[in-house]
Amino acid sequence: MQYRQFDMEQYRREMKDFLGSAPETKVFWDALDFAFEAHGDQWRRSGDPYIMHPCNVARILAEELDLHNAEILAAALLHDTVEDVDYVTSALIREKFGANVEAIVEGCTKVTNYSGDKQTFKKLVHRKIFSGAAAKPEVMIVKLADRLHNLRTLASMPKQKQQKIADETLDIYAPLATIFGLFDIKRELYTLALAYKFPKQGNKLQQQINRLRKDPEMIKLVETVQDAMNKEGVAAEVSLRTKGLWGYYDVKNRILVKKLENPQEFFIKVYSRSSCYQALGALNRIYPPIPRTIRDFIANPKPTGYQGLHARANINGHKYLFKIRTEEMERSAQRGLVRDWTSNGKNQGRFVREIQEMFDILGSDDTVSYRDMLAAGGRKEIYTYTPQGDLICLPVNSIVLDFAFRVHTAIGHSCIGAMIGNRRVSSTDTLNDGEMVKILRRDTPVRFARHMQKLCQTPKARSEITRAFRERCQAVSRETGRSVLQQEMRRYGLPFSLVHKPAMANILVYFNIESLEQLFQMVGQGRIRMRELIYEIRHGLYAGKDALQQPTGIFNRIELTTVDPVVVKSSACCKPTPLDKGLIGLLSERGISLHRKDCSRLQKLNFQREDAVEVRWKNRETRVSKPQKVIIMAATRHRLFMLLSVAPEEMNIIEVLRLSEKPTTTLAWEVNFTVADLHSLKKIIKHLDRSSLVYEFEFES
Repeated sequence: MQYRQFDMEQYRREMKDFLGSAPETKVFWDALDFAFEAHGDQWRRSGDPYIMHPCNVARILAEELDLHNAEILAAALLHDTVEDVDYVTSALIREKFGANVEAIVEGCTKVTNYSGDKQTFKKLVHRKIFSGAAAKPEVMIVKLADRLHNLRTLASMPKQKQQKIADETLDIYAPLATIFGLFDIKRELYTLALAYKFPKQGNKLQQQINRLRKDPEMIKLVETVQDAMNKEGVAAEVSLRTKGLWGYYDVKNRILVKKLENPQEFFIKVYSRSSCYQALGALNRIYPPIPRTIRDFIANPKPTGYQGLHARANINGHKYLFKIRTEEMERSAQRGLVRDWTSNGKNQGRFVREIQEMFDILGSDDTVSYRDMLAAGGRKEIYTYTPQGDLICLPVNSIVLDFAFRVHTAIGHSCIGAMIGNRRVSSTDTLNDGEMVKILRRDTPVRFARHMQKLCQTPKARSEITRAFRERCQAVSRETGRSVLQQEMRRYGLPFSLVHKPAMANILVYFNIESLEQLFQMVGQGRIRMRELIYEIRHGLYAGKDALQQPTGIFNRIELTTVDPVVVKSSACCKPTPLDKGLIGLLSERGISLHRKDCSRLQKLNFQREDAVEVRWKNRETRVSKPQKVIIMAATRHRLFMLLSVAPEEMNIIEVLRLSEKPTTTLAWEVNFTVADLHSLKKIIKHLDRSSLVYEFEFES
């Protein structure tokens, strides 16, 4: 291998052109010297000195993203030091370069010293990065530049490594670049990753793309539009833009498609804001726009700050998109949210806060598919409007809830539907392009059903609904934990009042817990060793007093007032319901997993006594919100209606359906009904049990 040299002085001169030499840039130059020394004896597989990589990451941020904040660029230089250099620690970075640089570097540093399986390790790596980005979005900006440079130099890596990095780029980094509005970087990330992921197919498509760029018909259209601009006295430059390999990637199916319906578009660059509208007028005269396709993103910028005019025209039977922007708008369009980023992020606005909220969910909730959530931010858009005329850009197939959360978080959480014109729709109805939407709200937050999260198309809506699920789960976990700890202490002869003593603070510190409520939550999620907790309470708060011996084989008991499937999950192995007796619940962060006592799978599971509880319900206090259904077999019409006529009055029948069309005397029937609470439902089931009819019932939670 031939090793190359890195011209540090040349790099200094180049970066000085971007940063200057003001006092606030000192942190960058100090970081450059530090990184050069730390990586001094390290080499990349390509034969380049390792220092070239972090230096190029910083250069990408400065040159291609106009990001000239010295602390962020310093973090880019240092982003691999903690991970790759033995003597460099987060504390050292903080001491030398400050808390802000240390936070970004720590967010970029991968998980180490993990001994589990590769798949779990991969998830941990990603979720650590997401957690870092939740606190500092700059973490993800540095990671995007890091990934871009790695892809540009990927040729020297073995094929297996190339495939792994390509997959990760397509799943995470390219969609994230789209969400941040970094369209140049997004296109290059997709194109490079796809070239490694699909080398043969990608090469064929690239040849097809090259032919399209030289299409004489398209070149003639460019000349026609340019002539129209000249005749109207509009100073403009018209160019053809052919979609690259990135445009052929089907994100949902994760494949390359062979053809695109609209593989090319036209770009008209003008030199002032007013000229954008003059150019649109000139274009409309030669190619009338398709009705309702003109989009004014100058008056109504996209959430990323994107501005420009879009118009679609039908030319010789083909639909073409024309984009009109000034040079400044064009430059801003490629920089997205990153341009002029400041270290404190105060001027980044609501959209950045939404991104941080999304990263918080991705980093802390392993029930969420980060692939699905990130992909939701990169789909084609529809354009909807508030009653005040404000533009709301949403991914295709977005529902009313997506719109509500995009307007405001509180509006999303209280949304029960919408008015579109004179038509009332539900919160899960799909929106169409151009619709004006008026959100209908209620005074209290809505308890969203689990399926609603999958219907949402925006990361904002998905993350907020996930947050609501998590809060509901945590509330039940706290109550469960309080009850379990109280029962456990009673079995040991320890008064529960001990947990409210001032000295309890020392025990919380020992377990690295901030509050008593957090302790209850962790107990209710099975995340703390109960024996260890009892030992600390007994010897720390009740030392020298008599206590009972350790109990064995007895489950603690909890009483619930909810059948919320987000909180209480019925296991698939034995399919228990709240109507059954003798249920065991396993505690976890995801909620309480129910099993029957005689469940064969439960007997095989390896769990501690303290991690399981006997579950009962306060029947009169447990509301049943979903309609229920019972199937009654082989009953005549007369027998069925006799049964229903004397049913408990709490049974509110919605409809009765005959399930067979055959003219027999005995038929199967479906009875749909609502009921207020679990106590009333049990009365109805007892009524059915007393009859001689055969029936099937599955509880809908």
